Amino acid sequence: MIQSMTGYARHEMKAEWGTATWEMRSVNQRFLETYFRMPEQFRSMENMLREKLRKQLQRGKVECNLRVNIEQSAESGLQLNEDLARSVISSANWVANQSASSNINPIDVLRWPGVVAQDEADMDAIQNDVLAAFEATLAEFISNRESEGKALERLIEERLEGVSDQVVIVRKRMPEVLEWQRERLLTRLAEAQVELDPQRLEAEMVMLAQKTDVAEELDRLDTHVIETRKILRKGGACGRRLDFMMQEFNREANTLGSKSINTDITAAAVELKVLIEQMREQIQNIE
Repeated sequence: MIQSMTGYARHEMKAEWGTATWEMRSVNQRFLETYFRMPEQFRSMENMLREKLRKQLQRGKVECNLRVNIEQSAESGLQLNEDLARSVISSANWVANQSASSNINPIDVLRWPGVVAQDEADMDAIQNDVLAAFEATLAEFISNRESEGKALERLIEERLEGVSDQVVIVRKRMPEVLEWQRERLLTRLAEAQVELDPQRLEAEMVMLAQKTDVAEELDRLDTHVIETRKILRKGGACGRRLDFMMQEFNREANTLGSKSINTDITAAAVELKVLIEQMREQIQNIE
């Protein structure tokens, strides 16, 4: 299955400790480029997350944004160092006795460094949840890129049908074009009052037919249509191969246009170039 290089996904997960929200978006890029924006305490995960992207994606500029909200109640709980508190109170009483004052503010005791400590949130558990949220976002992101890839495939198939139709039109018109060429040559010879022996006339007709023969170009166009469909069915990261096929299509369309001496054939060559350019524009979005 083919994937588009453009895509978007957003996933929010909620846990007892708070919430984590991932956003992924990508645009066209010749190679795979990944960018992460995340809180500093999660930077240690970046290399692992980048590797997960590389295993799933081949091309595109991918931006990943993480927002984390750790609730205060989950972030900390108070722990009282009773031994240190008693020591602080004893020392405070001694100072108070020395200064003839016995007023001890309990809040001041609690503010003393080390008397009250806060438990940090379990970062390992939080990182595991953030990782699970990332994987869910990535799965949705790939699904969205595949959905858009299907739409691109349908558009390309429609243009391939158009190419085949133009090939059929040209093939049907070629006998008429050759006959028109023959009559035109004979008319010019008659107007110039030039007589050629039958063998010389036949040789001239054969030479003219060879110059304007497009059967080989039409056969190659049919072959390119078949090969392009094979690439689409195979799927995967096929954008570069499809782009190469568009170059081959263009080469045959240009040759067809250069050999044309009839307005119908010229119109078919122009239509082919339009169809090929439309396919090329869509293929720029394919991974």
